[in-house]
Amino acid sequence: MKNILKKIFAVSALSLAFISCEDEQDLFFLTPEADFEILSPNSGDAVELRPETPTNPGLSLTWAEADFGTPTEITYAIEIDKTGDEFDTPFVVTSTTNTFATITSEELNSAVLGVGLTPFTQEGIDIRIKATIGTGTNESFSNTIVYLVTAYSTDLPKLYVIGNFLSNSGYGADWSPAATLPSLASSAFGQTDFEGYVMMNVPSPEFKLLPTNTSFDGDYGDDGNFAGTLAQTGESNIQLSSAGYYRIQANTSTLTYSVQPTSWAITGSATPLGWPDNGIQDQDMTYNPTTKKWQITIQLTAGGNEFKFRANDNWNINFGDDGGDGILDYGGGNLSVPSSGNYLIELDLSNPRNYTWSATLQ
Repeated sequence: MKNILKKIFAVSALSLAFISCEDEQDLFFLTPEADFEILSPNSGDAVELRPETPTNPGLSLTWAEADFGTPTEITYAIEIDKTGDEFDTPFVVTSTTNTFATITSEELNSAVLGVGLTPFTQEGIDIRIKATIGTGTNESFSNTIVYLVTAYSTDLPKLYVIGNFLSNSGYGADWSPAATLPSLASSAFGQTDFEGYVMMNVPSPEFKLLPTNTSFDGDYGDDGNFAGTLAQTGESNIQLSSAGYYRIQANTSTLTYSVQPTSWAITGSATPLGWPDNGIQDQDMTYNPTTKKWQITIQLTAGGNEFKFRANDNWNINFGDDGGDGILDYGGGNLSVPSSGNYLIELDLSNPRNYTWSATLQ
């Protein structure tokens, strides 16, 4: 009886072993035999990115092929993170099945800003290559190199204007940080000379300036003397005495500000009244609260005749165009239209430091 039981157990054991072997053949686990290396660039290489050459190579990578121990297609993902962040939230710049990739300056600039690099400052990013096969459950990583990048920004630093005028002026709810807040912009990245134009359509406007449009943190107001001095501690709301379309200037280094009401007009030899000499009046424009543009429909004459925009019937604030690109410059060159006719002229000062105009033949 014991011999019979032994035979049964032996057969059962062989059967289980056979089934187990079949299962292992069905489950084919791939383990990388070795890490693979980034061949170029070298760790410590650097690049300075420029907005005027967006399609130039910003990063050219080559690497050795990963080895998963079986001939199969491998997908490589180029991952970056700010140096020191240890790939806690890696950013995938691109993926490929090749062992090389070129990232344009524009693509790399966007990526490095996304992981926290500061524009116009040389800082490091960590780069590694992640290799995967199949559904991505089998993966291997290359070595990590440090690449020094000087990124750029085409966005000017801004201050945001918040106050009791927002609702009546079409900017959103009063005293509520939001993406729709009107803004001031500095002349360049790193500069603190902010300016912009804001409609305040309430009898007694009050406002503050915010570093962001998401909270009151670090807000600027008047120091309490109402003589054009900014303060961030114990500040008061900046107060005005009447509704208007205001040019606001502020400097966060010198802690000064100024607010000037403006009303806009077109003037020049192309207009029916000509240049504003000998008491001739400007052709007044009307503010459109929906488009937030100044506009006028007017007969203009071409053939060497010209015009400009100016505020408050004097030349202290006037716009022309030095580059012929539709971007207005303070005191810039005279403007013209290609043919005589009745035109809708629009002046858009709603985008700080990016003031534009248009002429549409009616």
